[in-house]
Amino acid sequence: MRTPAINSKVIATLPIFCCVMLACGFVWAVRQPAWTMPLVLGVIAGGLVDLDNGLTGRVQNIVLTALAFSFSSLLVQTMLGTGLPFIVTMTALTFLFTVLGALGLRYRTIAFGALAVATYTTLAYAPQTPWFLNPLLILCGTLLYSSVTLCLHVVFPHRPVQDSMAAAFAELGGYFDAKAAFFDPDEAEWLEDGPRLALARQNTAVINAFNQCRSALFYRMRGQHRHPRTARMLRLYFIAQDVHERISSTHADYRELAESLKNTDLIFRIHRLLELQGQACRDVASSLRADMPYAYSARLQRAMTGCQQSLRVHAQSRQAEQADQAEQGGQADQLHALQRLMDNLAGIDYQLSHIESAADAAFGENSDKTRIAAQEQDGPLLHALRAMRGQLNMRSPVFRHAVRLSLVVALSCTVVELLHLNLGYWILLTALFVCQPNYSATRSRVNQRIGGTIAGVLVGSVVPWFTPTVETKLGIIVLTTTLFFLMRNYKYSWSTFFITIQALTSLSLMGVDIYAAMPVRIIDTITGAAIAWAAVHFLWPDWRYLSLPASASASIASNGAYLERIISQLENGVDDDVAYRSVRRLAHEKAAALSSAISDMSSQPGRHSPQMQGAGLNLLKTSYALIGYISALGAYRSQIAQEARQEASAAGQPPQTQPSPAAPETPEAAAAPQAPEAPEAQAFTPLFFDTARQTAQLLQALPGLDDSAFAAASERIQSGVRALRARVQGRRPNSVLWQQLSLITRQLAPCRQMLKSMTPPGEAGPTAPLQKP
Repeated sequence: MRTPAINSKVIATLPIFCCVMLACGFVWAVRQPAWTMPLVLGVIAGGLVDLDNGLTGRVQNIVLTALAFSFSSLLVQTMLGTGLPFIVTMTALTFLFTVLGALGLRYRTIAFGALAVATYTTLAYAPQTPWFLNPLLILCGTLLYSSVTLCLHVVFPHRPVQDSMAAAFAELGGYFDAKAAFFDPDEAEWLEDGPRLALARQNTAVINAFNQCRSALFYRMRGQHRHPRTARMLRLYFIAQDVHERISSTHADYRELAESLKNTDLIFRIHRLLELQGQACRDVASSLRADMPYAYSARLQRAMTGCQQSLRVHAQSRQAEQADQAEQGGQADQLHALQRLMDNLAGIDYQLSHIESAADAAFGENSDKTRIAAQEQDGPLLHALRAMRGQLNMRSPVFRHAVRLSLVVALSCTVVELLHLNLGYWILLTALFVCQPNYSATRSRVNQRIGGTIAGVLVGSVVPWFTPTVETKLGIIVLTTTLFFLMRNYKYSWSTFFITIQALTSLSLMGVDIYAAMPVRIIDTITGAAIAWAAVHFLWPDWRYLSLPASASASIASNGAYLERIISQLENGVDDDVAYRSVRRLAHEKAAALSSAISDMSSQPGRHSPQMQGAGLNLLKTSYALIGYISALGAYRSQIAQEARQEASAAGQPPQTQPSPAAPETPEAAAAPQAPEAPEAQAFTPLFFDTARQTAQLLQALPGLDDSAFAAASERIQSGVRALRARVQGRRPNSVLWQQLSLITRQLAPCRQMLKSMTPPGEAGPTAPLQKP
């Protein structure tokens, strides 16, 4: 069935709106307004642990959630008012549930929800009610939310993965816009600064969106039978990955290219084409959200044709102008780079123009090419518990956060118990939700939490004047709770604003004087935020454990593994299997982690030396240049193999059996004759594979090499690159391979220098030994 064209945000807020409506309707029907707070808090807790999954996975999550919430709420309810035993219980629960987060996304989400439920139990506690009523109402609210989401999943089973795919294409459109900035001739002098960093930030957003897609697809592909809608989303996911690899490709030095083309119309046409392709990606996202077919733009087709014509005219004029043979060689290299760039853009255009037919194409369900790697190992609990033992040390950020958060909870509970504060557990609630593993994230939440709370209290002070009846107060609770969920992933201050109004209204239904509670709410919020900030600032702050050299080394090594996988496929046959896609994804994820580490450093002035920060920024730009050059080889695996076979066929060589390309550039590519390389290329090919593999191994071993070992390995590689240049012999496939390898090897010395400047003497990271040829 076709999903209705409903905004994804509206669909996401339907469960919370329906559940709060039902809860408030029940409270009104039984005339027990004091039950509103625990019921609604239970609904909110259910929303906090809601995870996208298949039907069976959702049922399993509901069972685990019910067990964890029951245990947490009943234990806290039993210990309330006991003083020291209650403090010890809350501290132990905090440590246990936080450490359980290391087991995977499912356990991390449910564990945090159980910890939130423990805090909600203290907020909704009323001494006059039976001991079991408060936990029971919270659990009923959670089960109500889970039941509604289960029904919604039955009606819209594929909507989450479709929305995730739309978000991925939207972020991909932003990446095209960031890449278009490199083809602005007026900004050629500043291409290594702002545009490069903007591209790195956008690439992080793309990778996060891709990971969300992969997770959604993974949970829907574990069964024996694949739904046609899931198969379609899977094809779109592969298309998005291919487009990302192509647009990530770098075929020449952008500054040199912009300087050379600044007085031609070609660079402006490329800039415009990239922007139109970015808009096409956003149009794909819009069509997915509206559940409508994507219509390829005729304007984009004309722009593609215009670019190709402009390149032909540009090539003819340059060839006519050059008389000197050496200059002809340099111009030929640039023209080859421009042709590869245009071919790559044409490949993207082909994917976009055939996206509907490709998405509906059938392919084998059990093929390795259609398998999705799991994002995290959310396997059996006993297996996960064994794996968790490796996290129980101070090197683990999860363990450090568990200890830190446990101390925050212990201090908050101690303050409340010693001072006998009425409604004082707002301190605990604030500290729990504000305290994040990351210092900059905590600081941001502190400011937004305090600002949202003060604004909520000011507005909440006038709400009783307009809501004198129980019915109107219940209506306010429905509205503010829904808006809280709508805003919580977009603007934390606004979500705090709405939940503050909701909390004050719920307290008024419990008979609490909200005018007396308002200043308490502000003071408790400031106190809890201050405790959280002090904890992340003084207790094992992340900047003490932030190892920029380790992040940089991991990024460079993953690039080496990516290059090695590409070389293997060029040598043995092209195949977009799960192993290739995994190593490509890992390279981009490590680059995103490096970008995140540098961003964290920048948000903590004074904690790191300016030299360290400068070296980190330079390394980030170099790392993305490196991954761009490698991606160009990956994007051209099929075309390079195809051109080599065509040249060999034209030379009269007999065909030979080779693995066919996984993603041909054009429909005709799949039918291209297969043959061994031409005789003049035979001297080039083995030397290329040997030099390229040495380069990949050097990248993986780079952090652990001393100066002499690096110099020797680098000299061997550069010698191989020079020898390759003499063996190109005018063949375009050889020229492509040599040019990209040359660009890659240019980054070896800058990477080495910046790694060395960031690593203290005698602290070279452990790596695999460099293999000598």
